[in-house]
Amino acid sequence: MSKKHRDRSWAPAPVSLPADAQVIDNHTHVASVVPFSETMNHEAVSKGQPQVPVYSVRELLDQAAAVGVEGVIDCGCELPHLMTAVDMAIEHPDRVHAAIAIHPNESVLHGHRGVPGPDGLPVRYKPWHDVPFDEAMAEVARIARAHPRQVVAIGETGMDLFRTGESAKELQRQAFRDHIALAKELGLALQIHDRDAHREVIDTLLADGAPERTVFHSYSGDTDMAQIAKEHGWYLSMSGASSYKGNESIRESARIVGLDHVMVETDAPYLTPMPYRGRTNAPYMIPYTLQALADHLDMPLVDVARATRETTKRVYGV
Repeated sequence: MSKKHRDRSWAPAPVSLPADAQVIDNHTHVASVVPFSETMNHEAVSKGQPQVPVYSVRELLDQAAAVGVEGVIDCGCELPHLMTAVDMAIEHPDRVHAAIAIHPNESVLHGHRGVPGPDGLPVRYKPWHDVPFDEAMAEVARIARAHPRQVVAIGETGMDLFRTGESAKELQRQAFRDHIALAKELGLALQIHDRDAHREVIDTLLADGAPERTVFHSYSGDTDMAQIAKEHGWYLSMSGASSYKGNESIRESARIVGLDHVMVETDAPYLTPMPYRGRTNAPYMIPYTLQALADHLDMPLVDVARATRETTKRVYGV
């Protein structure tokens, strides 16, 4: 199938996890799945392709629950979307908790209109970027303090040198440091976005002192990095990318740190696991990622699911 006609429709549901092996998607963007699928339909119409159903947040949570994904941690990481994740948690208190932050790619835009992106990746400047970063960061702190039952993590924060480029490295690093300090001050877990910045992220964590519960969201490092994570007690969150061919080192990293330091996520609507890579992702797809991990570790799926659930409870208190 050519890229032009790639199937973007919702994948079939996996076999449900047993009742005693239910899990939590520890990093997703459920609120953005609905507009994402609406965008997909606009693209489908323009190409003469069939449209796909557009599901509400409640329907997506119900789909997840039907296959044993009992809850999610929804991540709001742009200034206008911070409360979106918190409001979801308020509306669905038994199934949703929130993580909030200013994403690394966002952090360099706040008050810095002139910062360029790398070649071929234009900066998408929005009106809210006129707010200085310090003010945006203060809003993260205010919301986290005001909603302690809903907000269980600061994230996603970190560094991303793929999308922002070398020119903004120090701006990103300082923003990352501010998030690290806030997570430690509030006693919250830290969810890290790390793209093409492994060394920079590790150096910053070691220099500032990582929070007790530091999580590499959608872990993309190699086994050497996993050894460092193990040494410092950091956690790895496995997304659908861990199921992709060629990502053997990501899967092996789970073995290195041990399942007591491994969790699972979707990062929906992105990073759909095999065998449905390229389609829209959602929390109900978690069992596919679990199966890929179980196959690599040569363990029963239910044992991997139970272990990741216990780790999630310990890290986030959910």
